[in-house]
Amino acid sequence: MYFTKYCSWTRLFLIGCCLPLFVGAEEEIVDEITVTGDYRGRVAAEIPNSLTILEANDISELAVQHFEELLGRLPNVNWSGDGHRARYLQIRGVGELAQYQGAPNPSVGFVIDDIDFSGLGTIATLFDIDRIEVFRGSQGMRYGANALAGLVYMQSADPTDEFLGKLQVTVGGDDARGGGIALGGPIGTNGAGYRVSAHRFESNGFRSNPYLKRKDTNGRNETSIRSRVTWGSGDKWKFKLTGMLSDVDNGYDAFAIDNSLTVLSDRPGKDAQRSLGGSLNVEWDPSNIFSITSIASIADSEIDFSFDADWGNDDAWAPITYDYVSLNERERKTLTGEIRFISKDAGRIFNDTTDWLLGLYINDLTENLETINQGDYFDPAFNWADTLDTRVDSDFSAVSGAIFGQLELQMTNVNKLIVGTRIERRAVNYVDTNGLDLGPKESMVGGHLAYIHRFSGDVTGFINFSRGFKGGGFNLGFVPNGRREYQAETMWNAEIGLKTRLLNDSLYVNAALFYSLRKDQQVETSFQIDPNDPASFVFFTDNAAEGRNFGFETDLSWFPSEAFEIYVNLGLLNATFDEFITSQVDASGREQAHAPSYTFSLGAVYRDNSGWFGRLDVTGKDRFYFDVSHDQVSHPYSVVNARVGYATDRWTAQLWLQNALDEPYQVRGFYFGNEPPLFPPTLYIRQGDPRHFGMTVDLNF
Repeated sequence: MYFTKYCSWTRLFLIGCCLPLFVGAEEEIVDEITVTGDYRGRVAAEIPNSLTILEANDISELAVQHFEELLGRLPNVNWSGDGHRARYLQIRGVGELAQYQGAPNPSVGFVIDDIDFSGLGTIATLFDIDRIEVFRGSQGMRYGANALAGLVYMQSADPTDEFLGKLQVTVGGDDARGGGIALGGPIGTNGAGYRVSAHRFESNGFRSNPYLKRKDTNGRNETSIRSRVTWGSGDKWKFKLTGMLSDVDNGYDAFAIDNSLTVLSDRPGKDAQRSLGGSLNVEWDPSNIFSITSIASIADSEIDFSFDADWGNDDAWAPITYDYVSLNERERKTLTGEIRFISKDAGRIFNDTTDWLLGLYINDLTENLETINQGDYFDPAFNWADTLDTRVDSDFSAVSGAIFGQLELQMTNVNKLIVGTRIERRAVNYVDTNGLDLGPKESMVGGHLAYIHRFSGDVTGFINFSRGFKGGGFNLGFVPNGRREYQAETMWNAEIGLKTRLLNDSLYVNAALFYSLRKDQQVETSFQIDPNDPASFVFFTDNAAEGRNFGFETDLSWFPSEAFEIYVNLGLLNATFDEFITSQVDASGREQAHAPSYTFSLGAVYRDNSGWFGRLDVTGKDRFYFDVSHDQVSHPYSVVNARVGYATDRWTAQLWLQNALDEPYQVRGFYFGNEPPLFPPTLYIRQGDPRHFGMTVDLNF
């Protein structure tokens, strides 16, 4: 069956991508978008990787506030609604679903302005964000152990050569309201510049709590402040200093016993994150042989995650007393440093055919976690009572160092061979109040071998073989015998793709086939120790023998006229375990969690020279397994969004309608017993955002 699916996708790839070769072979290349997340800052057509770039105009027309609103636009990208915002991402079926305990060990790298926020996507608000780059597939050469599945790179707006400013106001349903300001321009006459922005957004969070007579227990309160200064010293030095403060104080009251949007909790939780970060990017040209780029970053984050574990109140459970709460306070500090030596034209080796790059990287991460679980249970019918009051404090630190290098051999005018290697060493220390004291160390190796062929000025093909890696670790608390530690995971990836600009720049196709083999695949699962205690789940990670993830993805945009754009983005995925058996489920041959077999987005955009514009967008995905510990699945769904507006050089006003058909859809699911006194195993789901509408006005000056 898998072979049949794979052959079908191969035919689709050949039809959808190779056919344009015959209709536009003489076009000149115009795909000159520089990729910020690349070592050399190459243009998109020269990146041998499946890549989606969303620029400022796309972001402003597709989303209201947060990166999670853009995820439906990205092929083979999914997210877990474990938390208020999309903190946990899956790319091509690879990625975490949650982190309730244990050491941070993300599979998807998440970088904002060169600051590492992997696993902390709560703060990914969008005001004054200039570009988002999403790299699908292992980025072990570029970002090491944090990018087994891929990498998301967000870049805020740079200073401008002249003074420019922007004001934005948003109002909408669900008591949504937001406002922001951005200012920037030159400093003096020596080429220096600055950019500052501030934004705040609030809404109720689409939940009603009649027990507390509130509509904001799942509310959103999100503030972001960004700043950037750029300057230089002669022709040899360039500096970019970036700072940011993000204060997200969201409620977390998203689950209901009846799976509706009406919640009954008496102690609603919160999903808050306050992050202060900065980065310094320095470029130095000491000679005509090579240049040096140095990037240093620091981030300090305080994360407060709590929830009402029984999802109810005294009246809902009467005459039984059933009242539990879970509280997690986490502080994470991250320091990173990277230095790259990058060859210039005069520094090419092997008869001037080969560019080279050599670099060093270090990451110092510390995390302090305090977990408190409390609860009371009393059943008068059986005169049975239980009390829970536990607290665990832990300190985690990890220092990672890496050396990496890359050669780019220009074989002919149209053929290039790229080979790169990264060697990473990690040392970990962990201690907690339960007496656990661990200090594992490990070395990991990754890299890639890529071949690029330019069929014509506008058609580029590539083949890429890569090896990604993710560090091993350890499980906490009560875990089955022999499952305290788990091994590092490696992923071998093969990818073949095309990138094209055709028909007088009216058709753009970016498509790829991929096959990934996951060795010692890390799988997080869980079990409940006490059926009467919703806070008694133990989460542990184990290694499956192997997993296989293969599929197809494409971004296609067609401009039949200057005013119209039609786009189709499609991801097809088959992600399965070869063999994985736990005490709860035999997942051998089963699909991996949060790995829908298809994701898509399609739409039409109209922009008239008079200033009127409008767009209709549809996003959707197939059903997917909610977790590994059970066999419950979501429902397939599609969501319709619409916008209409008017734009001038000075201002833009747009009306937006999200989830126009009020389609119910699920973003997270748990299967356990949470209803006394019998506690029957039940599927509990978190609903996505329902239909909502609003208006956004931007004033440029």
